[in-house]
Amino acid sequence: MKDKVAIVTGGTRGIGRAIVLELARNGCNVAFNYAKSEELAKTLVTEVESLGVKALAKQADVVDFEAAKSMVAEVKEEFGQIDFLINNAGVTRDKLLALMKESDWDEVINTNLKSVYNFSKAIIMTMVKQKSGNILNITSVSGIAGVAGQTNYSASKAGVIGFTKALAKEVGKAKINVNAIACGFIETDMTASLPEEYKSKMIDMTSLKRFGNPEEIAKIAKFMLSEEAKYITGHVLTVDGGLAL
Repeated sequence: MKDKVAIVTGGTRGIGRAIVLELARNGCNVAFNYAKSEELAKTLVTEVESLGVKALAKQADVVDFEAAKSMVAEVKEEFGQIDFLINNAGVTRDKLLALMKESDWDEVINTNLKSVYNFSKAIIMTMVKQKSGNILNITSVSGIAGVAGQTNYSASKAGVIGFTKALAKEVGKAKINVNAIACGFIETDMTASLPEEYKSKMIDMTSLKRFGNPEEIAKIAKFMLSEEAKYITGHVLTVDGGLAL
């Protein structure tokens, strides 16, 4: 991965942050967006640059296609190429459908699914012209099995899975790989806010009897983006500790 260039959406926290650092440790220059916290972004830039690679932080709303297009153009101008796109940005607004506001639905679908369209659309012709590239989408087992209280989240993540498979068919002839990682429960800010009783129940349902951690997902992401995984495309790799068995 030395001298490769990656864009990671939602890069300042949780899984996104772990992926940014894992790629940087392996010699990859990394650009990432953030929504609000400039302080977190600056801290991460410093940490990445201390690993001997370049970093670029961009405040950009993943829901806005023009913002995605602008960020992709800036990264291409700064680094001259874009080799990897990791669509990681995501939110939850969990409620039973009977209680779910339209805004809860729209925010989750737009952040989790439309963002994947926005950045993939903005970057795809660059990769086609390069005749190389790798897009990795971070999805969830909620998009495979469905979770009560998460109709919006499950729908968004199922959409990412369908998007992954369809795009893999479209761009394979241009030597572009498109895959997804379907995460189970991972220790992030998102899961930290869950009620303890619910977390205990989910751990009991997980074969390995624990939540995963962001670094474990990051190492798998590194493999999926590596030369060793070049013959894998259109695949959704479930990493959930046995939750969905």
